Amino acid sequence: MFRVTVTGGKGGTGKSFVAVNLAIALTRYYEVVLADVDVEAPNDYVLLGINKLENEEPIKVFLPFIDTGKCTRCGVCAKVCDTGAILMPPNAYPVIFPRLCSGCKACYYGCPYNAIIKGYHVLGYTYYNKLLYNNKTLHLVTGVLREGEEHTPPAVLATRKRAENINGDILILDTGAGTGNQISLSLQNTNLVIAVTEPTPLGLHDLLSILEVVKGMNLGVWVVINKYGVGDPSRHLEILEKYGVEKIYRIPFNRDVVETYIYGKPIVLAKPSSIVSKTIYDLSIDLVKVIGGG
Repeated sequence: MFRVTVTGGKGGTGKSFVAVNLAIALTRYYEVVLADVDVEAPNDYVLLGINKLENEEPIKVFLPFIDTGKCTRCGVCAKVCDTGAILMPPNAYPVIFPRLCSGCKACYYGCPYNAIIKGYHVLGYTYYNKLLYNNKTLHLVTGVLREGEEHTPPAVLATRKRAENINGDILILDTGAGTGNQISLSLQNTNLVIAVTEPTPLGLHDLLSILEVVKGMNLGVWVVINKYGVGDPSRHLEILEKYGVEKIYRIPFNRDVVETYIYGKPIVLAKPSSIVSKTIYDLSIDLVKVIGGG
């Protein structure tokens, strides 16, 4: 399955807008899997007009429990925990803070007295919805982190794993904002990165961060400049030339986008002849040329 990761760093640049509309455009050629791995604030299902997420599966991660019959209160478990999830009070047994626990199992393997019992807690959920466009299936997998949880990587991995288990032709990963470890997990083993930016100073700053990450991982990257026309893109274009980005797509700042958001319908369906839709279709056609078999 060919893997495309849509990212961009800054929140609000239009990553989900591009990912959703690109996924629909590609159903003219392929069985498409769209994975929303922005687990803290997934919204692909909203843009697709889905009222209810279906086929819920829990995301379970390791959580330690203390066997007080074996525990000597040596404090090793608290020392090896790098997230501060284990507190070692004086003259008491260790106290576990579940929402700080990353599930790494360092305490389990580090305890010299085998006093850590393996348990788990539910970090979040994944969902699966099936849609039909152009006589092809669009498989949507959505990851949702439970409120208050702080560790996104296990949820990202679980969402991606469920998506990769689907028999599709192409997988589109819609990432969250930023350039942290949850983003690098989405970039691993991907065939192409599509970085979405906007012609603003903050958009440029985060684009640079993404380009550096992609360069370090030796991945190919195309760039979409969304909201083209609201600011001066000259610096963006200079940077893209410096990094050798071959494919650059410009989505104009356009009223059609706002209207289709109000309709609750992707723009390639609501306004297929608009300049915005044309740009998305151009991107999809270029992808087909790379993937083949369309």
